[in-house]
Amino acid sequence: MPIAHWLETNSLPCLYKKYLGIDCPGCGMQRSFIELVKGNMLDSITIYPSLIPTIAMLLYLPLHLIYSFENGARNLKWLFIFNTIVVLFNYIYKLIN
Repeated sequence: MPIAHWLETNSLPCLYKKYLGIDCPGCGMQRSFIELVKGNMLDSITIYPSLIPTIAMLLYLPLHLIYSFENGARNLKWLFIFNTIVVLFNYIYKLIN
């Protein structure tokens, strides 16, 4: 897949990990996105579990802004809280292991 190959060759380094020597809360997001583009959903979830909920939230936000869903702001708030919890638990898990 040309898009996945381009993403693999042009991915950005994690400056947090480069200078501090530990993973940042977002480490793995690029690799997870590349696996998702390749169609490897299980690998994508394994690498960075909050990628798919984050993409869902980022897709829902402009839809809510355009169509003004009745409970859109509340749904976005809960999506954000859910994403934050998943990122934090994944980060703590990576630090422990």
